Amino acid sequence: MAGPGARPYDPRAMTGLTRYILRQCMAVMIFVTAALCAAVWLAQSLRLVDLIVNRGLTAELFLYLALLILPRFIDIVLPIGVFIAVLFVFNRLSAESELVVMRAAGIGPLGLAKPVMILAGIAFLVLMSLSGYFLPASNREFKDAQFEIRNRFVSSLLQEGAFTTVSDKLTIYIGARDERGEVRGILIDDERDKERPVTLIADRGAFTSVGGGSRLVMVHGNRQELDHTTGKLSILTFDRYTLDLDSMRDAPVVRFREPQERFLGELLFPPPGLDPAVRYGFIVEAHQRLAIPLSVFAFAIIPLVCLLTGETNRRGQLKRVLLAVGLAFVFQSLAIAVQNMASRYAVAIPLMYLVDVLPVGLGFGILMGDRVWLAFPRRSAPTTVAAS
Repeated sequence: MAGPGARPYDPRAMTGLTRYILRQCMAVMIFVTAALCAAVWLAQSLRLVDLIVNRGLTAELFLYLALLILPRFIDIVLPIGVFIAVLFVFNRLSAESELVVMRAAGIGPLGLAKPVMILAGIAFLVLMSLSGYFLPASNREFKDAQFEIRNRFVSSLLQEGAFTTVSDKLTIYIGARDERGEVRGILIDDERDKERPVTLIADRGAFTSVGGGSRLVMVHGNRQELDHTTGKLSILTFDRYTLDLDSMRDAPVVRFREPQERFLGELLFPPPGLDPAVRYGFIVEAHQRLAIPLSVFAFAIIPLVCLLTGETNRRGQLKRVLLAVGLAFVFQSLAIAVQNMASRYAVAIPLMYLVDVLPVGLGFGILMGDRVWLAFPRRSAPTTVAAS
């Protein structure tokens, strides 16, 4: 609200001010979101390094899997990036007395909130695109790649010095693996035929992919077959033996897709014949996908209300900054609690939207009233400019 004698602001100046604040908030949001995503992505990607170092997968496949998990981190950290951007920019504007000048020019809290709401709207569209397409698409590709690795790249499942159960009928042991991908000390227990189990032992070998299938080529070993009917043990010594691993896996041809892999249309209109519990899980996942993008408006309005209401003190607003952080933490905790409740009780599903919308309504009510939300110390004298 303008003070006595203040000139009414020019709408063109207001448009320039909106662009000025939006540009700063956008830059900070992008930086914070990228930094947080990079930190979380790097920590999670380290789990995939084991696929290269110990399990023999290629670097290209590692990068492909690492990129597929990136959208789920953006979905989490983007609202936090909006919150930090608004908090940082408006705290700096207050510390450098720019907010005082803007208020003196007749720009009210709602005018200052305009660029923040534009920023939140941009983040909302990004989150909706993630929820609607990119997140389920990336989860689907990641799960498909995992499924393919487990069923085609059997070598990726094997650990040195450990017995690995590839299927109910096949157990493989390898003693060591060198940098060229060769394995040494091979022991295979093949029980596809319960009446005639087979044990293979070889000095060394290597995994290969032929025609899209996995093969294990073994060198210098023997094949032992026990006939339970006659009790006879047959031993065959070989210089080279090839084992087809694809014929021994028990994986189903069609994999059931989890709710995180489904698009919004599939979640809101599940296919018929689903178990009631699975169907309800689809519905809850759909509402969570729609509610999470709405939370970005609450994360934007919380720091705005804390920093714009009350007296402006350019010497610092630490208490207001801490208040905004505390309120954001409470809001996020409440949202998580309501989501967990909604996963068990259908009556809690509308609460997910209420938790996101209520802070926005309260925040705009406070800004429109232009009143102090909480009592802040007022012992500091107002800043004055000496006449030259």
